Amino acid sequence: MKNKRALVVMAIAILFGLTAVILASSWLLSQPTSSAGHIAVAATDISLGQRLTPEMVKLAEWPADSRPKGAFTDTGKLAGRVLKSSVLAGDPVSEAKLAPAGTLGGLSALISEGKRAITVRVNDVIGVAGFTLPGNFVDIIVSTEKDPGPEASVARQTISKIVLERILVLAVAQEVNRDETKPRVVNAVTLEVTPEQAEKLDLARSVGTLSLALRNQVDPQSAKTEGATKLTLLPVVALAVKPVVSKPSASPRRPDKAIVHRVATPPVRRNCVTVINGLHSSQECL
Repeated sequence: MKNKRALVVMAIAILFGLTAVILASSWLLSQPTSSAGHIAVAATDISLGQRLTPEMVKLAEWPADSRPKGAFTDTGKLAGRVLKSSVLAGDPVSEAKLAPAGTLGGLSALISEGKRAITVRVNDVIGVAGFTLPGNFVDIIVSTEKDPGPEASVARQTISKIVLERILVLAVAQEVNRDETKPRVVNAVTLEVTPEQAEKLDLARSVGTLSLALRNQVDPQSAKTEGATKLTLLPVVALAVKPVVSKPSASPRRPDKAIVHRVATPPVRRNCVTVINGLHSSQECL
């Protein structure tokens, strides 16, 4: 009797288990399936400015519902295109990461539309000790002599002034890789500027000495300054002149009568003649 009851319980459990498996399978089959496709990805790490070759890209499976915008399904369409941003191995190569078709490789592919590239000479001090790297933003400071203007009485004075702000560094020396964070001391820095900024920069380096000021990459604030001169650096302190009050001169002190010594007047010498008259003699003085 007990064995029959156990067998019945086992049969019911098996029946419920089979029912649950059938229901789960039917639910999974009713769900929409995402079809997988193939898109072009980087086969190796590729730096910006490089021209793509067939060996640099490959096709990889990618879910169709998460395919990046502008992705390529044919690697042949990427031949000869130039990257304007670095990609790592396995990253999709999309149109947003490529320079316009027909662009030659190198620095020209990195220049934004309507901008220009201009190079300035730097050293370890002007280049912020080598921390000015591609992708950073800098301010340009010029130190020159200020024109006195129409007032001839005003002498020429040295001034330091920020003339350009938030200028993108395209390259340092011949290096354009923006993934480097180690400082590099170089002798030239290439900047991305507008045509008007290029004119100002060229004039600034011909009339004075340039310096670069590294700034925060996400700081858009404009520095409104009037420039620094010797007067603002070392202001002249006006000293108050104390008027001198002349005191009345004291009357000369009269000598004390008690200490006055009288000087004896020397006797006046007189010419005398002795006259002898017989036994009598007399003296007569003039």
